[in-house]
Amino acid sequence: MKCMYIDSFGTSLHRLGHFHQMAYLPILQRILAILAIVFLIRRSIRYLINWANGEMERLDDQIAESGMTISKKNVDGSNAREVKNPLVVSFGEMLIDFVPDVAGLSLAESLGFIKAPGGAPANVAVAIAKLGGRSAFIGKFGGDEFGHMLVDILKKNEVNGDGVCFDPDAKTGLAFVTLKSNREQEFMFYRNPSADMLLKESELNLDLIRQAKIFHYGSISLITDPCRSAHLAAMRAAKAAGVLLSYDPNVRLSLWPSADAAREGIKSIWTEADFIKVSDDEVAFLTNGDPEKEEVVLSLWFDGLKLLVVTDGEKGCRYFTKEFKGKVDGFSVETVDTTGAGDAFVGSLLVSLARNDSLYKDEAKLREALKLANACGAISTTQKGAIPALPNTSMAQELIAKSK
Repeated sequence: MKCMYIDSFGTSLHRLGHFHQMAYLPILQRILAILAIVFLIRRSIRYLINWANGEMERLDDQIAESGMTISKKNVDGSNAREVKNPLVVSFGEMLIDFVPDVAGLSLAESLGFIKAPGGAPANVAVAIAKLGGRSAFIGKFGGDEFGHMLVDILKKNEVNGDGVCFDPDAKTGLAFVTLKSNREQEFMFYRNPSADMLLKESELNLDLIRQAKIFHYGSISLITDPCRSAHLAAMRAAKAAGVLLSYDPNVRLSLWPSADAAREGIKSIWTEADFIKVSDDEVAFLTNGDPEKEEVVLSLWFDGLKLLVVTDGEKGCRYFTKEFKGKVDGFSVETVDTTGAGDAFVGSLLVSLARNDSLYKDEAKLREALKLANACGAISTTQKGAIPALPNTSMAQELIAKSK
């Protein structure tokens, strides 16, 4: 009887345990279902965060590649444009410079020449790239070996060549350049016509121009059509897109029909620019006055101009804005060849302006930028050829540090 009771009690316990298991099963299933949902939600959130981060990185890359801008307000309430890696587009000529292998001789006295890439707008584009900026070049080259060599040099220096085109029937321009013993430069050009003079408006990469923060140009491309028409069309496209315009006349009188034609051609687009750089010699030519006199320099000022800079060789530079003016001393170096010194200066200044287009409103920051530009200009005179002599930022900073 006792055994039967125990067996019966055990059976009852077993049934009771089975009953409890059956009662808790739905609860357990619900808990498992909730945990599965939480797990899936966490996985989904993690996926969305990773996707969002990837999209932001992709967007940053697109901004860097395209020069897209983000607007914000300056302290004074005006709009400032900030980009991760601003683009400067340089327009005009690139050619081969032949520089005497012995310094101080005239072209006629020189027995040998060193071949070097040159052309002011191209020099500026390479200078920007060497200083860590982002640049592009728009111009036309001959379908000859020199033309392809020059485009390869642009690519090696990380200059965007999407605006480059070739003319199979024209030659690439040549220039013979020397710094004579009296410190005067002598130029002799061979372009009758060269490919850069034949660039047509229809060959312009307007999308590239519209992506820029600054569009830079000289005056040589204004001398003859069709390049003159292409130059004016490029300026119109840049201005319509809100791109800042930078002008370095880079006077080369031997290329113009006459001095009067050069003066008239250079001044024909003067009032379109936001930033202008001229040398003291160019001030004298354009004004027929003494470039040392402030009133003579200011005769080149016009309403709408943001910054006028006059370079004075190794003495440094002078600057003029609507709010302030001043002078920044240069650097003393052993000069070998001054070809491209102004272009090294301009390239450095444009890197600073592209990164901060309100620089001309802050005198302290502008003076720092001009000091760096002076250093770049000085270093570029210590070696033969324009592009080979262009410095990087560390070289310029080293010269500044040594001069303190």
